[in-house]
Amino acid sequence: MATVLFLVFLLFFQQLLMPKYMSGVYEGRLVGEYYSENKSHDVIFIGDCEVYDNISPIALWESHGITSYIRGSPQQLIWQSYYLLEETLKYERPKVVVFSVLAMKYDVPQNEAYNRLTLDGMRLSDSKARSVIKSKTEGEDWITYLLPILRFHDRWRELSGEDIKYYFGGESVSHNGYMMRCDVKPVTVVPVGQRLPDYTFGAASYEYLYKITNLCKANDIELVLLKAPSLYPYWYDEWDEQMVAYALKNEISYINTLTLADEIGIDYDTDTYNAGLHLNLFGAEKLSVFLGNFLSESFDLTDHRSDSSLSGLWDAKTAAYHAMKEAQLTELELYGSLRTFTYAG
Repeated sequence: MATVLFLVFLLFFQQLLMPKYMSGVYEGRLVGEYYSENKSHDVIFIGDCEVYDNISPIALWESHGITSYIRGSPQQLIWQSYYLLEETLKYERPKVVVFSVLAMKYDVPQNEAYNRLTLDGMRLSDSKARSVIKSKTEGEDWITYLLPILRFHDRWRELSGEDIKYYFGGESVSHNGYMMRCDVKPVTVVPVGQRLPDYTFGAASYEYLYKITNLCKANDIELVLLKAPSLYPYWYDEWDEQMVAYALKNEISYINTLTLADEIGIDYDTDTYNAGLHLNLFGAEKLSVFLGNFLSESFDLTDHRSDSSLSGLWDAKTAAYHAMKEAQLTELELYGSLRTFTYAG
C-alpha cells in the first residue's frame, strides 16, 4: 500500500512540476494536444514549423471537406517524425501522410530544449522510448524523458498559479495542430544560401526517410513529401534534387511549394508574419487550399462536409478558429501588434 501511495504522489508531483506551456512557448503543447482529439483524419502532417505554422486544417476542411491533423513541433527531427507517425498509427489510419522535408538537413541530435518540446508531450510508449534514445544529446540521460520529475525536480522554485490552474490540462493553443498568426511582417531581404562543404543529406536522415516511406507503404498510406514556401532556412537546389530523385525512385509525391508560390498566390509582402520564415494565417490558408486541390485530385479523399457525423464537430472547430482570428485582428487593430497570441515560432 505504501508503494502505491508513493507512486501516486510521485505522479502527482511530476505533473505539477512539468512546464505547462500556457504562456511563452505555446508550441510545447502541440504534441500533447493530439491525444484529446477525435482520431479520424484523412491526412496527418508530420514535421517542424513548416507544417504547424504554414498549413491550416480548418481551411482544408472549409475548402475541401478534408479532415486533417498536424503532429508538428519546433525543429522536429526526422526520427522524431517517424516515431510520432508510428505512435499515431496505433490510434488511427489516415489515407495520406505529408512529411516536411526540411528536417532532412539535421542528421544528428541538436539540443535538449527542442527535444523537450517534442518528447515531453508524447505519452509513455515504446515509440517514445525509441525516439528518446535516438534524440538525446551528449550528457543527457534518457530516463529523464521517461520520468521527467528527474529533470524538473528543482522547478518547485518556479511554480506559479499557472501550474495549479492548468494542472489537469489547459485550453487548446492550436487548431488541429496549426498555430495561428494574423500579424504581418513582409519580406525585405531574399536570402542567399551560403556555400556548404557537402550538400548530401546524411545517412541517418535517409535511414528514417526510408522508415517513414516503408511504414506508409506497409499500411497502405500515401506519402507526400513537402517543402513549404518559407524562405528561411535556405533550401538549396542540391537538396531539392535529392528529394526529386528520392520521390521518383520510391514512386511517391514531392511538392516544392517554394517554386509554386505564384501559382499558390503567396504574396511575401502580406502573407508572412516574420519576414519569410513562416506564413501568417492568410498565407497558410492559401497554401492549404492549394494542398487541398492536390490531395483531392491525387488521392481517394472524401468531401465530408455533408457528413452529419462529422459536420457538427468541425463546425465547432471552425467557430473556434474564426473566433481566434477575429480576436487577433482586433488586437492588431488596437495595439498594432499581437500581445496575447505571440508564439515562439
